[in-house]
Amino acid sequence: MEMINATGRRKTAVARVYVRKGSGAILVNGADYKKYFPVLHVQGKVVDPLQTVAVENLYDIKVNVKGGGVKGQAEAVRLGIARALVKINGEFRSPLKAKKYLTRDPRAVERKKYGRPKARKRFQFSKR
Repeated sequence: MEMINATGRRKTAVARVYVRKGSGAILVNGADYKKYFPVLHVQGKVVDPLQTVAVENLYDIKVNVKGGGVKGQAEAVRLGIARALVKINGEFRSPLKAKKYLTRDPRAVERKKYGRPKARKRFQFSKR
């Protein structure tokens, strides 16, 4: 099997994921994912698609991720891994789709409007 690649996005984070047969190593920007994402519940987001289809130790995964914060990057990686797994085996689609790992979360920060301090906040009203 050659290298399979996929893209995952969340907020302003973009993750490029490369998957190949291997021993189960996950590298994010050149570091182990446990070192790159030190918080446990964020590490879980990265590994969730692999655990859903029970292939934790079958594939080596290399990820380049940029933009956004820690949570946005982790969820972008999750989407990228899920998309790559579906490319590898079409049978993985239904369990991943059931957990909504193949759905791109469209929510992003709303832009600031002119004449206001933030997107929706108004300046304090003064009657006099």
